[in-house]
Amino acid sequence: MVQRFGGYLASMVMPNIGAFIAWGLITALFIPTGWTPNAHIAELVDPMIKLLLPVLIGYTGGRLVHGQRGAVVGAVATVGIAVGADIPMFLGAMIVGPLTAYLLKKFDEHVGSRAGAGFKMLVDNFSAGIIGGIMAVVGMLSIGPVVQGITKALGNGVQALVDIHLLPLVSVIVEPAKVLFLNNAINHGVLSPLGIAKSVDSGKAIEFLIEPNPGPGVGILLAITFFGAKAMRATAPGAIVIQFFGGIHEIYFPYILAAPRLIIAAIGGSAAGLLVFSVTGAGLTATPSPGSIIAVLAVTPKGGFFGVLAGILVSAVVSFFIASALLKFGRSAKDEEKAREQEIADGGPVTAK
Repeated sequence: MVQRFGGYLASMVMPNIGAFIAWGLITALFIPTGWTPNAHIAELVDPMIKLLLPVLIGYTGGRLVHGQRGAVVGAVATVGIAVGADIPMFLGAMIVGPLTAYLLKKFDEHVGSRAGAGFKMLVDNFSAGIIGGIMAVVGMLSIGPVVQGITKALGNGVQALVDIHLLPLVSVIVEPAKVLFLNNAINHGVLSPLGIAKSVDSGKAIEFLIEPNPGPGVGILLAITFFGAKAMRATAPGAIVIQFFGGIHEIYFPYILAAPRLIIAAIGGSAAGLLVFSVTGAGLTATPSPGSIIAVLAVTPKGGFFGVLAGILVSAVVSFFIASALLKFGRSAKDEEKAREQEIADGGPVTAK
């Protein structure tokens, strides 16, 4: 059930992975802390992450439910929640896009199919426009605020665990939230303010390392590169470069959505890294932006490189081995490929055992 649900979410994101890569490259290169800062080109970053990418997800989700008509109304409805929110509305897009397409599908089945030939086009166009418009308003006024409320609740949970000094357990909240594309909201809305308050006294803060740590992501992507399904293996190496050196963590979230059990690897790797950070007294002087290994080292205080690098390395190794075990060291991928080959040979669907 969870695998099926994750697969459905991934089917909304994976077709748009090229757009994520484009955004990732632009962000890594042109933002003020990027490799080649350019203020004019960097103006592309916010509209792409807050509008374009959610709309693409909503469009794809609508198409999965009701073809091209569903795609159009899904995109229209997604604009409502994207415009009405201060954070990237990927989760909201995954909800409102398919939901709007489903409503249009039901209308077409029960009303549109009965329209006379002379009024068919008129009914189709107006029904799509009305339903899409209504859901855009509903998304802006209700679905968007609910998603933001979820983000705030997750942030409160993170802060509570930090307050009672159970730092590694923060990963149980942060990593699933990251995969739902709430990483920036939690990092900049909760962890950064906590880190700034702490760094005033000590000059560094471990809170700056919780979300930007590139270790868990690179470990999972390495496991996918060696043991993942064939379709995922093809793009994982490129994703490693963008994630580890470019700092764009969003690039590996769709891979976890495609195989939800990998969230265990993300949590385990992150918790292991936080444990090492805590033991070695590691911390950063500011939030690394973006969360690349280069940006992390750039804000590491003098004499603090060992703890930071050790934590990142441990988190990568732990997430790699957990992910590899969850992927059955490639055995499940081979079974899937054999099943596909059998399906092609037999001319019909075959379920792998």
